[in-house]
Amino acid sequence: MNAIAKEDKKPSCDSVINSVAYRDGKRLQDVTTEDISEVLKEPGTFVWLGLWQPEDSLMRTIQEEFGLHDLAIEDALTAHQRPKIEQYGDSLFIVIHTAQLVDDKIEYGETHLFVGKNFLVTVRHGASSSYKHIRARAEECPAMLAKGPAYALYCVLDLVVDNYLAIIAEYTKQFDNIEQKMFKSEFDQDAVQEVYKLRRQLLSLRNAAVPAEDICNQLSHHYEELIPKSLRAYIRDVQDHAHQVITVTDDMREMLANAMHVNLALVSVHQNEVVQRLAGWGAILAIPTVVFSLYGMNFKNMPELNDAFGYPITVGVTVVGCVLLYWKLKKSGWL
Repeated sequence: MNAIAKEDKKPSCDSVINSVAYRDGKRLQDVTTEDISEVLKEPGTFVWLGLWQPEDSLMRTIQEEFGLHDLAIEDALTAHQRPKIEQYGDSLFIVIHTAQLVDDKIEYGETHLFVGKNFLVTVRHGASSSYKHIRARAEECPAMLAKGPAYALYCVLDLVVDNYLAIIAEYTKQFDNIEQKMFKSEFDQDAVQEVYKLRRQLLSLRNAAVPAEDICNQLSHHYEELIPKSLRAYIRDVQDHAHQVITVTDDMREMLANAMHVNLALVSVHQNEVVQRLAGWGAILAIPTVVFSLYGMNFKNMPELNDAFGYPITVGVTVVGCVLLYWKLKKSGWL
């Protein structure tokens, strides 16, 4: 089966997605796993091997062919590893989290990378886009690919972090819509739930980007035997993109929190206005309540009894008092 064709679908039994040898930036040939160790002996040749959720037996074969460390192999066989970079002898073992936006929800996966002087092994677990187009792009730049597996490593890291940026761009659109919902005086439970959900997803994305930035920082300052100085500027560029993801997620989470506070403040102000109106009408109704409650008192010149003008005068005074109080409260903004 053609190695490129395999990229178009997830393999079931065969976990080897691509196994290719390169020399001087040019693709030489596809390599079987059993022949890798022999190909690596050829001067100026490196092998780029891509795996998808390999089984234990395959990883043990890969370990023998590349001379990989037992601890790194154990980690590569198990997903849910924390992002990290470890050096085992002459090779590096890197774990980085990948992210894909599926139905407005981030699905995370992992890519485990083994980097040596003449090889790069990528082991993908979970949600992760295919590296087929990354390999094709690298092969279109033979001058860069001639620098060895370090350039292939840069291409993979750049793809992972670019996916972070794509998710951030999509969330920025959602943020604008949610922000408009929050700047209302009515309490919107659905909008608040959206804010909480978005803040949580931004936090999970930030937690993936922070170790990616640290990994790039270490690659750009250490491991000179594996990362040429000419490629360190490219690694720093990926580091800058990861830092951008961290900065944007922090800013968006803070702005979302502020939007929630503003919404609560607007709701509180609206409730205070309602309370003011109720208090104003209560004050107006207090006048007739007080006046007409006097009818229950026992005194000689009670309206409607011995005073012929007592009733209209009392009612008139009550109405005038209510109107004046209404005008006063309306002028002060209570009604």
